[in-house]
Parts: sequence; C-alpha cells; structure tokens
Amino acid sequence: MKISVIGAGLGGLSTAAILAAQGHTVDLFEQNENPGGKMQELSADGFRFDTGPSLLTMPFLAEQVFEMCGKSVSDYVEWMPVEPVCRYQFPDGAVFNNYQDPVRNRSELMRIAPEDVEAWDRFLEYSADLYRRTADTFLFNPLQGVRDLHLRDIPDFLRIDAFTTVSRRVDDYFSSKRLRQLFKRFPTYNGSSPYQAPATLNVIPYVELRLGGYYIKGGMYNLARALVRLAEDCGVRVHTGVPVDMIVPDPGRRRQISGLMINGTLYEADAVVANSDATDTYLNLMPERALSRYKRARIARIEPSCSGFVVLLGINRVYPQLEHHNIFFSEDYEEEFRTIFELREPPQDPTVYITNTSVTDSVDAPPECSNLFMLVNAPYTAPGQLWHEWQETYTDHIIHTMEARGLEGLRDAILYRKVITPPDFERLYGSNRGSIYGTSSNNRNAAFVRPRNKSPWFDNLYLCGGSTHPGGGIPLVLQSAMNVGALVERDSR
Repeated sequence: MKISVIGAGLGGLSTAAILAAQGHTVDLFEQNENPGGKMQELSADGFRFDTGPSLLTMPFLAEQVFEMCGKSVSDYVEWMPVEPVCRYQFPDGAVFNNYQDPVRNRSELMRIAPEDVEAWDRFLEYSADLYRRTADTFLFNPLQGVRDLHLRDIPDFLRIDAFTTVSRRVDDYFSSKRLRQLFKRFPTYNGSSPYQAPATLNVIPYVELRLGGYYIKGGMYNLARALVRLAEDCGVRVHTGVPVDMIVPDPGRRRQISGLMINGTLYEADAVVANSDATDTYLNLMPERALSRYKRARIARIEPSCSGFVVLLGINRVYPQLEHHNIFFSEDYEEEFRTIFELREPPQDPTVYITNTSVTDSVDAPPECSNLFMLVNAPYTAPGQLWHEWQETYTDHIIHTMEARGLEGLRDAILYRKVITPPDFERLYGSNRGSIYGTSSNNRNAAFVRPRNKSPWFDNLYLCGGSTHPGGGIPLVLQSAMNVGALVERDSR
C-alpha cells in the first residue's frame, strides 16, 4: 500500500518505520524543519537543552520498535540509568533522593519519612499489581474492538482501581505529608490532576521506580534522530518543512480517505496515519462536512491535558543541591491543581521541575556552568488568558521562587534565557489548546475513551501519538505506533 503519515513526532516516525518494514511505500510529512515533534533540542551560547521529554521509561518498547524493523536499537542510540532517579525538595526544606538502589532508597526513607517505610513497599506492590492488570489488557492492546478483548481480561478491567482518585488512594497508604505529595506527582506525567484522575494512574510509580528511569546519551533528542535514521533505513521518505493542508475524504467512497492536500496538490494514498493531535486532526485537518455536527461537538468536548511553561536558563554557576532531575514542591499542592484545571491560570506557588543534564553530560554547558530546563505545569489555553503579557512577569516570578527555595543568586547568574509558553506549543505542534501530553485523564473513563488508533469513521485513517490510545509520554507513544502497525497489517490481510 501507499501510506502517508502526518507528523514526524516519535509516534509518526516509529509508525512510518514499522509500516515501511512491512513492505508499504511510506511518505512522512512534517510541517516543521526539525523532526521529533515536542522532543526537540536547542543549542545557544555554549549551552545545549532538551526542550521536550527528559526521562525515558520502559525502554523495552523502544527496543521492540527497532526489532519490528529488523534492526537493533543499540546500533542507533544508547541510554543509561539515572541515579538518583530524582531529587525531591519539599516546602519544609527536607530533601529526598529517590534511588533505584533499594538499600540506598530505604536509608533515605528512614531519614525523611520513617513512619512510612513499610507503606512505600506496600504501595509499590499495589502499583505493580495495577501494572500486571493493565499491561496486556490495556497498555499493550489496541482495544480497537471486541476481538481485542478476551474473557480472561474482564476480571482485570474490573480491578484497576478506577472508582477513586489518585489522591484518595495515596492518602490511604501514607501518613507522611511528604510522601503523599511525592506520589501525587506522578499523574502530571500525562498532564492530569491527582485530585481528579482515577487511581489507575498509580501504575506510573511502578513504571519509574521499579522498571527504572533512563537518560539518552548525548541528549534525549538523540532518540528522535535515531528514529529518523531508522525510518529512512526502512525506506521512508521524510519530508520536513511541508505542512499538510487537509486530509481529503474520498467523494465517491463512503468511509474512505483519498489522500492529503499539500500546497494545493492532492497526494493520493491508500491509507493515512495522523501523528497530529487527534482533536486537531478531526476538527482542523478535515473538511467540516467530513463529520456530523454531533461528532465534531463530541470531539471538541475532549479535555486536553495541562500545558507547560518552560524556562531555559544557561547560568554561570553550579548548584550542588541540583541533581540531573529535581522537583521543588509547592506549599499547597491541591490549590496548585485547582488553579490550573479550574481557574485555568498559572499557579502563583508552582511546583517546579528542573532538569540539569550538565550533571550527566558535561558538554551541555561550559565549565563551571549549568543548563537548566525549568518546567511548571500550566493550564491549557483558554479565552481571557494573557500569555503575551504574562510571559516575562511569570518567568521572573519563577526565578524569584527558585531563589527563595535555595538557588540563591540565580537571577544574576543567567547568561542565556528562553521561554516556551502554552500558545507556543499550540502554534508549533498543533496540540489541542497547547496541551503537552495529549488528552487528560481527569475522569474515571478517560483512559477508555481516548481516540482509538484507527478512526471509527474512516476505514483507512489511523492515529498515533500522545493524544491517542494508550496515552502520553515516550513509551506509550511508541506503543501507539506499534498498535497502528498491527492494525494496518490486520486490515491488509
């Protein structure tokens, strides 16, 4: 088949490579000059920054993508474990280094939350059980229809803790305010609120804390580079700087896509794969007549994940209190999420995540300098927001906040500064209202109503990426690509 792929994010690149390896003729069209989607890098004034994902989990899924293409991932990219996985700094001044090494980690727990040492182990066993129940029946399953479910899956679906929230279940396990805040952090990995998201998302701690967190040698963007090479080695023709104007329904065949309109020319295709945001794909990349008013309204109601406010700082000093990954918690976590998801305003007391890759890769900053990627959870774009006015003032506020939390003299140490706002994510990547994790999981059914990897309305339109099943983040995006590969192969028989 002749297949066109829209978008060279990790999902689009992986899908294109898999389909080409299956023997299809694949063209991939990316509107930006650089492939990688939200996984990008920036180099300026001697500093290098990853501007997107900063942690790799479940690397076996990356291995599977390359294996499906008849390649070995080790020939393309390398990763290494990060130790500690993360340094958590709490409002009361306590610091917790979260190690993958269980002996070192237990020592840290005895120091900051001795009353919950055993609760930590019990919670991770509960998290591991959620993983066992969700992995094969949900995460690694395209869930396209009844044929993808088996009777043995039903008991697991009924026992994935979807009827309470992450926050309530965490509170059931822990009495320590510090550990409660730590474990409520994980739903933000897919842009959701721990006070609204189902406790099913408590599977995420198992993925990071037991399966491990990794860093791509030379920078996270090297994974995007590796997938470009893989796609091209499999025969994919990658076209960058080529925006797609429209997905064109076939006027003579119901439920069929005839191809893509690019710069006024129709590029015919037997199938189309959209790595663009699913909401944007249906509402903005297809003619209005392609879907009924009811379907378009239903799609428009899909709640996006939160967005992010990113500050990149190149500074002329090294802070010993910063590891590779760092989280500085806010004082009132619940109020922070209420501000983001209900008021849709940037929080004034934000939790700040800082990646400092120069701790691991010294070439990422000049000697005695640091490259800081600072991320604050922010609301998706909404009427009444004034990001063009807030950009500089909120950046200054975050810098002042970090000085108050121990990074003294940060403002005076800045040599390079760049800011990325929610409207930037919307403009650059077509993400639904600037979301950076696709679709939110802020209700118990969200995981099951994500856009499928094959359109229910068109027989030859497929979707991949963080806005689709099974979810956002590097590993699940790669899984979405494998899902599409499996569905196309199924439909080609």
